[in-house]
Amino acid sequence: MLYWLTLLSDGGDVFNLFRYITFRAGGAFLTALVFGFIFGPPLINVLRRSQGKGQPIRSDGPETHAAKAGTPTMGGLLIVGALTTSTLLWARLDNPYVWIVLFVTLAFALIGFADDYSKVSRQNVKGVPGRLRLALGFAIAAVAAVWAAQLHPAELANQLAFPIFKNTLLNLGLLFVPFAMIVIVGAANAVNLTDGLDGLAIMPAMIAAGTLGVIAYAVGRVDFTEYLDVHYVPGTGEILIFCAGLIGGGLGFLWYNAPPAAVFMGDTGSLALGGALGAIAVATKPEIVLAIVGGLFVVEALSVIIQVIYFKRTGKRVFLMAPIHHHYEKKGWAEPTIVIRFWIISLILAVIGLATLKVR
Repeated sequence: MLYWLTLLSDGGDVFNLFRYITFRAGGAFLTALVFGFIFGPPLINVLRRSQGKGQPIRSDGPETHAAKAGTPTMGGLLIVGALTTSTLLWARLDNPYVWIVLFVTLAFALIGFADDYSKVSRQNVKGVPGRLRLALGFAIAAVAAVWAAQLHPAELANQLAFPIFKNTLLNLGLLFVPFAMIVIVGAANAVNLTDGLDGLAIMPAMIAAGTLGVIAYAVGRVDFTEYLDVHYVPGTGEILIFCAGLIGGGLGFLWYNAPPAAVFMGDTGSLALGGALGAIAVATKPEIVLAIVGGLFVVEALSVIIQVIYFKRTGKRVFLMAPIHHHYEKKGWAEPTIVIRFWIISLILAVIGLATLKVR
């Protein structure tokens, strides 16, 4: 919205700053951060009063989680509110890529909100039925996938790009939309599975968003794409502003989610964040890079899949408990140790993901 202040510029005044994506990304970050600090305490108070016993705790979970009983959930409202407000203020609202990512984020947040509300209102760890959640998620992802496919340049439409090898493209044809749907829904559910310890999911999500934001900015500039030898996707640079808002909102939330958490993000936040990461990857074309940058989320999801399949076939468990962060809890690792080490892993994976931007 503030971009339109450039209409008041003569090219050499303060209004000219609003032309620059980097300046507006900084503004989005600060706006989201301040939003979190201002609205965090009153939101937590409202959630605490309205939810009573807070988020229900799994009876079969780690024993240490009993102390978390009574902690309110739906803190993802703070993140989603902060990043939406900052994006609407600082991004160009005539950019369709911004609207794709916002659409997916808000739609998945609604699914998560319904799930959280069902859990706290009935004080049951089972919320919205899994099949219904998946059906709604795939429907949202289908809209976003078709939308993105129509916006991509002709030479990239329905193509799967490979990192490092710019000239290697796989034409998925009609399979692009189902593939993109899997990317978005898979990312949403992977982040959701990771959200099991105080601060565990939010920092890797911010790291991944920052990495994808840099990639979005790079592939949206023709001069950068020539230098980095990556595909040019015009218009995607504005996604950096959304990513900056996500990071600012995430930090504001982490202030209250740091151990011991005053609030959980709940499915409201985790599904929204994961859906956003998937949508950014589909819009900017580094779907494979997302699997690297979000490698922690991939491992968390795979640990659940492996555990379920192996248990059904043998009656035995590969991990002491899945997702894998609970396995390390059962092994006696302290919660902050797991969280910080997983953060470090996420940062390493982000660096590897950025290294796929090949410099000639």
